[in-house]
Amino acid sequence: MLAFIARIVHIAAEGVAISLSVLLLGLILLAFGLTIIGMTVIVFAIAVALFFRDPERFPGSTEGVIISGADGRVTDISEAAVPGGSARNYKRVSVFMSPLNVHVNRAPIGGEVIGVEHTSGEFRAAFGDHASEHNERNKILMRDSAGRVHAMVQVAGYLARRIVCRLRSHDKVQPGQRIGLIMFGSRVDHFIPPEYRVTVSIGQRVRAGRSVIGEIEQ
Repeated sequence: MLAFIARIVHIAAEGVAISLSVLLLGLILLAFGLTIIGMTVIVFAIAVALFFRDPERFPGSTEGVIISGADGRVTDISEAAVPGGSARNYKRVSVFMSPLNVHVNRAPIGGEVIGVEHTSGEFRAAFGDHASEHNERNKILMRDSAGRVHAMVQVAGYLARRIVCRLRSHDKVQPGQRIGLIMFGSRVDHFIPPEYRVTVSIGQRVRAGRSVIGEIEQ
């Protein structure tokens, strides 16, 4: 039922129950004559629903490109190894999501999920340099049709207390497919294989499932 409502109103399924619960509380308060408090709670319910908004996104051409897995602002572009992985250096593109951004995450490539690993940790500010090493995080490894391994790390932030990942090992994914979300201010690190060049710059705004952040070197 919640999934059906989510599709109708374009809200992530994880947010429907929360929004409806808060809305119901506001209506009950109104029924008891507590108008100001009730209206305040209803406005809060609307704000919660907006946070969980889940607009339709359709990527353009996905051949030889990597799409952003998150809405937000590019805060870091550097070379780095995948946390807990091999010493091979990737090109890391970090996208910080403020509480005002859409927080539904999407697959940056098409291929097969070869690993999903959740790591408990701290809740430092997600835009910090070491957030991907110390914060609560979820690492997703994917292999594309050419056998290249890509990684995407969902990083919880200072306000975030829950990471949702809908993927499991051996799942098949399509570019731009919804794969989960992170609550409130948070960050997604894309680990791009060296065969690709980064096509975004620090400070640039990107959209999950739409913005190209890397393309294969010719």
